[in-house]
Amino acid sequence: MWDLLNSFEHTAFRLEVRDRYDESDEAGSLAKFLAGEPDDLPWMQEWLDLVREAREGGRSFSRVRVVTVPLTDYSRFGLWCAQFTNEAGEDIRYLARDQADVAGVPKHDYWLFDSTTLVRMDFDDADGFLGTELITDPSQVVKHNYWRDAAWHHAVRRDDFAGQQHRGRD
Repeated sequence: MWDLLNSFEHTAFRLEVRDRYDESDEAGSLAKFLAGEPDDLPWMQEWLDLVREAREGGRSFSRVRVVTVPLTDYSRFGLWCAQFTNEAGEDIRYLARDQADVAGVPKHDYWLFDSTTLVRMDFDDADGFLGTELITDPSQVVKHNYWRDAAWHHAVRRDDFAGQQHRGRD
């Protein structure tokens, strides 16, 4: 997977549809976030460097996160972390789950590289990452391009979404 993340030519898009990911390297930062403690996000630095290097080389990362509203603690943490990836150059947008359902967005995660290379990501029922599957069927690649465009069309920029969530708590 890291080979693809480092070698795409123009665009890398990720669709995330889960309300939680069981990532052991995030656990400490999630606990600090929930406790209101500061954190320098050491587990995220490699990703931020990758995004910055890609941007400097004229390549772009983008992502749509499908979330349940009101947000879970994990999704609130992800929204907070996204400010740093946005600063690094990744364009992260948010789409409420009910809107994603109406738009026909799939219920599985995937990466789409240069609109031609599709990698489906599989998770177990406990939110653990199982692995990836490279999909080469052209009809599936086209479908996932369509779903990317539908999700992107309905999604809201991270900062706008964060503002909406903050206003919703007032």
